[in-house]
Amino acid sequence: MTRASFTPDPITQGAVLVAERRQAAPSGFAALEGASSYAHPYDAQPEISGGAEPASEQLERRTSAPKPARRLGERWNLWLLLGLLRQIIRVGSLTIIDPAGEYHTVGRGEPSVTVRISRWRTAQRIALNPDMAFGEAFMDGTLRVEKGDVAGLLDLCLKNIALQKGHWIQRIRQQVRHALRRIAQHNPVAVARANVAHHYDLSDRLYELFLDADKQYSCAYFRSPDDSLEVAQAQKKRHIAEKLLLRAGQTVLDIGSGWGGLALYLAEHARVDVTGITLSTRQHEYAAKRAAESGIPARVRFHLQDYRHATNTYDRIVSVGMFEHVGVGHYREYFRKIASLLTDEGVALVHTIGAADGPGAAHPWIERYIFPGGYTPALSEIVPMIEQAGLCITDIEVLRLHYAETLKAWRQRFVANRHKLEPIYDDRFCRMWEFYLAGCEAAFRHSGLVVFQIQLAKRIDAVPITRDYLTHSSCPSGASDLGEISVHSMTPQPTEFLSSSPDPAAVGLDPTQCPSGYPGHH
Repeated sequence: MTRASFTPDPITQGAVLVAERRQAAPSGFAALEGASSYAHPYDAQPEISGGAEPASEQLERRTSAPKPARRLGERWNLWLLLGLLRQIIRVGSLTIIDPAGEYHTVGRGEPSVTVRISRWRTAQRIALNPDMAFGEAFMDGTLRVEKGDVAGLLDLCLKNIALQKGHWIQRIRQQVRHALRRIAQHNPVAVARANVAHHYDLSDRLYELFLDADKQYSCAYFRSPDDSLEVAQAQKKRHIAEKLLLRAGQTVLDIGSGWGGLALYLAEHARVDVTGITLSTRQHEYAAKRAAESGIPARVRFHLQDYRHATNTYDRIVSVGMFEHVGVGHYREYFRKIASLLTDEGVALVHTIGAADGPGAAHPWIERYIFPGGYTPALSEIVPMIEQAGLCITDIEVLRLHYAETLKAWRQRFVANRHKLEPIYDDRFCRMWEFYLAGCEAAFRHSGLVVFQIQLAKRIDAVPITRDYLTHSSCPSGASDLGEISVHSMTPQPTEFLSSSPDPAAVGLDPTQCPSGYPGHH
């Protein structure tokens, strides 16, 4: 891979400056194509020293320092960008240092972020296509954060965009992408395998540096703002297990089993028989090794297989963080497959990122560099396909801000361990990855992204008619209890579901130990 570097444009005079900048200007996407076959995510640079220039020094420099001559086109590029930002930034302030070293501030007050743009063409590209060019400029080092960090920059921008329901240029592009999304998300088996490889078949070392020890790469479940990532991920697994209403000896299919953590957890703590399937070669190898070393290899296994090729029937089906890769044109196929694999008394749970503000389209930068073929659906796109498959929705839970907290923890760990990736990936890759984590965190806080947990069954009486089995039996009294999930050998049969809610004391639980959570996280 070619390592990215940052060299400020020389401040010279007249024609010499023009000639040098013309030679140094990037030629469209040419600089992007040769960098990496896996151009990856939202990556932020750790805070760069220097900070904002004091106001007194700015004034002195602006009035006394000689200014380099600039072509009209260069001025126009900057005017385009500043005009866009003035329409967006209403809360907080953003300072742009242009290639000539001049400072331009839009907005006012805090939070305040300062960035440096090293090429005039970068300003033009961001102004004309911010969804794509913003991330690419950060990746290539032509946009650098000098005061604050990339997480603060993206939070400032997305917070302001949310206040205005999006800029009109962005809305037009979104409508065009929405109209073309079925073509972009056509996802036959061969394409699905290639899309998975793009993101999940990277070095295991990368994921080890920011995920928890169990390598859970999906939204954690925070019962308290003080929960560590490890505790929150354990709570997520337990929360899912409780919704599956597991009984010892049942068969479970895990669609999109990742590195195997959830399947191994269910097999060990609920004493069920689990089959995991994935399209990632690296994840399959890793999970199979874990199963062999688990001490319960007879109860858990993993296959390198597309869900469309799965056979047999299962008492329970779970799919966590996989539905985003199905493709909007394949939703009917997906839910019909679940219906065909589920027993008549079975229960399924689909855990997916979703859009709370209705159907849209994949973000172009994310689609190109991070998750090709990926999409975050709205409930209005999911529910009709479930109905057409003949399944009943028995419960829907919307997890708000849990993923923002998860991504924050991932980003902080990635930044702290970034230097350990230097032997594996270049600076451009690392900047992309941090930008991905920071951007997704901001999107979950300000852009309507949530997580849907959708419980499904074939029979309307397959699960209790209240959530008491969750609010009591899934509340841990402490981190040490997280491995002890309830195995529902005592779960009432369908004919008993109309009886009153169980007394928590009858199952050995103290209701006072069941926290209600903290604001915004339930």
